[in-house]
Amino acid sequence: MFESSDLNIRNRQVEKLWRLAFLVMTVLLILPVLAILGVLVYKGGPAISIDFLLTEPKDGMTAGGVFPALIGTVWLVAVALLASVPVGVAAALYLSEYAPDNWLTRVINLAIINLAGVPSIVHALFGVGAFVLFFRFGTSILAASLTLAIMTLPVVIVATRESLQAVPLAFREACWNMGATRWQTIRKVVLPNSVSGILTGIILEVSRTAGETAPIMFTGAAFFLPFLPQSVFDQTMAMSLHLFVISTQVPGVPEALPYGVALVLIAMVLAMNAVSIGFRMYLRGKKKW
Repeated sequence: MFESSDLNIRNRQVEKLWRLAFLVMTVLLILPVLAILGVLVYKGGPAISIDFLLTEPKDGMTAGGVFPALIGTVWLVAVALLASVPVGVAAALYLSEYAPDNWLTRVINLAIINLAGVPSIVHALFGVGAFVLFFRFGTSILAASLTLAIMTLPVVIVATRESLQAVPLAFREACWNMGATRWQTIRKVVLPNSVSGILTGIILEVSRTAGETAPIMFTGAAFFLPFLPQSVFDQTMAMSLHLFVISTQVPGVPEALPYGVALVLIAMVLAMNAVSIGFRMYLRGKKKW
């Protein structure tokens, strides 16, 4: 009796220690993020204004705002999503719902894993060779966005496949027993119950796409353009490249300016993610399981 009581006490103590350890690790992960945001708000806050958001760079990029870069980043992210999400979801559907477990699918899975680990500068060189030169898109939004789409495609595929595989097999079997085809089951049951997971991959893609510099530097982003792009075949400024340029290439930049650009970039990414997360939470609340 006493031994059992002592064992329970020790188990509770060990449980408290592990809980405390996990709490400490969580705090250690959050503190750097809060510190970075605090520094950006403190040093970049004075640069933020309506004019900063709605005007173009001036005086050799040492003054003015970020409006062309802001709109250009939206262009790049939107076109990259349009290019990668349908292909990524389709590939995940094939691998999860149709493909047999054989050497071919294992090679495909290995290729997806390897593609996720390729450095961004290598993707940039691929984009130059494939989209700028071979397909003759030139240095344009289309070439840069397709390069970003190729780079982030593994994120969409993996997130979508995991979400599809999380749908219980019983859902599929119930549809098959009612006479539904495989595609009807996927379209009516599997996809609606996995949309929230697919959106997780899209959120990750948006974050990475908006912040990449090397892939767009050689394929479509411009050092300075005082006008907005009219089509996907135009060049554009981008927030990440603009931040790199004024931080390293332009002399005489006020200290608050780079921090302000970084703050706007993070705020834009957080806003896009917030919309996606809100939609994901809404869809998750409609799940039947």
